[in-house]
Amino acid sequence: MSDSAARDRDVAETESAFAHPEVAPDRSAAYGDHPDQVVDFYAPRDGRTGAPLVVLLHGGAWRAPYDRAHVSPLADFLARRGFAVASVEYRRGGDDIPQQRDGAQSARASGAGPVAGRWPETFDDVAAAMDAMPVLAARELPGADVRRIVVTGHSAGGHLALWAAARHVLPEGSPWRLPAPPPLRGVVALAPIADFTVAAELGVCGGAVAQLLGGDGSFEDRAAQADPGVLLPTGIATAIVQGVEDTVVPQAVSEAYVDAAARSGEMVGLTLLGGVGHFPLIDPAADACAVVAEEITQLAW
Repeated sequence: MSDSAARDRDVAETESAFAHPEVAPDRSAAYGDHPDQVVDFYAPRDGRTGAPLVVLLHGGAWRAPYDRAHVSPLADFLARRGFAVASVEYRRGGDDIPQQRDGAQSARASGAGPVAGRWPETFDDVAAAMDAMPVLAARELPGADVRRIVVTGHSAGGHLALWAAARHVLPEGSPWRLPAPPPLRGVVALAPIADFTVAAELGVCGGAVAQLLGGDGSFEDRAAQADPGVLLPTGIATAIVQGVEDTVVPQAVSEAYVDAAARSGEMVGLTLLGGVGHFPLIDPAADACAVVAEEITQLAW
């Protein structure tokens, strides 16, 4: 495919994914005091009880302009497939992040827009939301089976999904470390920023990884607590869905994570979709989204 054809495909895929109107949740609940510490709940559209719970973490390079609204059509799509869905909001990077001064200055100087992520708030929020999820979901979606939880996420949200399943292998002393594996049926990561070394080398999302970790001075120490590629093995069933034509988070990033998992003695499923870029994975109108739902089904049921 020529460069111009690839650009045209990317534009068409992006427009399709973002053309769906926002779908309002059935219920929302706070898991903290900050306005971004909220979860939207979508009940199974067929009214079934005992439905597995899908925890959905949105992407957007951990940057503030991108919130959970853009994955609400995906949440509704999964609810129509018979799942209970919890779509998590979390704090993202803006233009005034003192914890990431070097990264912020670099981002502004390059015109790249808001900084990617907040350290440590982004991780504080995901950890808090996951810890609160069984109680919140049981209260807001009493028909959900909180014993069957699958975490999914797209792009930067795919990174957070993998990280949420790896908290028990965080370094000793990490504030997010769990004493035992989280009670998850599995993880389905969609075009995830899964390996920070490779993602940083490729400059994924305008250098978002370096911004998330706070620049060169903090990269190594923080990566030890944040990079799914080094938080292995997890012992939790994990599948990755990746578009072969993805130019936003290239296939090489997912492959690096799968290879690292294999070296750790763990097998991670990798589904490669030919002719697919970054956004069809969250586009209910795309065939790729049906593949995502099937991957979740295989782990949840």
